[in-house]
Amino acid sequence: MPRSAVVGAPSPRTRVRAMLVALAALWLALALLSGGLFLSPRNLVNLAVQASAVAVMACGMVLVITARQIDLSVGSVLGFTGMVIAALQAEDGLLAAPLPWPVALLAGLALATAIGAWHGAWVAYARLPSFVATLAGLLIFRGAAWLVSDGRTLAPLAEDYVRIGGGPSGTIAGVPLPVLVLVATALGVHVLATRTRFGRHVFAIGGSPRAAELAGIDVRGVTLRAFALSGALAGVAAVLTTARLGAGTNSMGMQAELAVIAAAVLGGTSLAGGSGSVAGAVLGALWMQSLENGMVLLDVTSALRQVIIGLVLLAAVAADARARKSAT
Repeated sequence: MPRSAVVGAPSPRTRVRAMLVALAALWLALALLSGGLFLSPRNLVNLAVQASAVAVMACGMVLVITARQIDLSVGSVLGFTGMVIAALQAEDGLLAAPLPWPVALLAGLALATAIGAWHGAWVAYARLPSFVATLAGLLIFRGAAWLVSDGRTLAPLAEDYVRIGGGPSGTIAGVPLPVLVLVATALGVHVLATRTRFGRHVFAIGGSPRAAELAGIDVRGVTLRAFALSGALAGVAAVLTTARLGAGTNSMGMQAELAVIAAAVLGGTSLAGGSGSVAGAVLGALWMQSLENGMVLLDVTSALRQVIIGLVLLAAVAADARARKSAT
């Protein structure tokens, strides 16, 4: 696994171990506060399924942030892509005759990848700051999701498609399909980040874009591909979400970008670039979803949950800043 670009900064393995300790501490606290309900088998299965979509997107966010960029659009891309997938296969959707669900799924993934590449083109070739380009995408595709459905919930979806969401019939050897999709995604992105030229180039760009360019790295092309991957994984998350819900709803992906960025940063991905861990991001997503799940079990109000999650995000960024400052 690529080492941190900052001399003296905690290694990815150290960060992963720290996340495991933090996750165990959170689970213990929530188990005690909920009278053991949090650690019940049923709740743990629900937790794993719910965390899968955020964790899948966090895998892509690791590479984007490591390359010194940010993608604020992933939640809206999830919502828009999910709504398109639902609209293509629902009886009252976009087409007079619904498409077979595999065709709708592939069309959604292709659309999400194209949107990610579109954002990447604005950043890499039009030289727009990624914050601005993807913030615009957040607004555009959140509105587009509403336009696709005219504000309606699109359902029902094909029975075989809904199995992907991990319901009672959506398991393999007792493991929910979303968890298997997450494992495959995390392994794939880890190999991409640590064993390929593209991954090495992402870390080199994050360490010093100018030095990477002087070394002959196609900084623009790598940046575009990182955003395309982020979009594609938002599409995968859209499939998991629509399949789990059995419908396309306008609330899908709402504020998911915050959870995704928080997961990546909690897992050791530095907002300054050059350092990141896919395993850490997955654990970060599980930590964030555990916190959300536990607060729901404890009947914490929605408003207070948002306050707490915002404070966690602030603390994660502050910790990252302190770590980098102490390492220089």
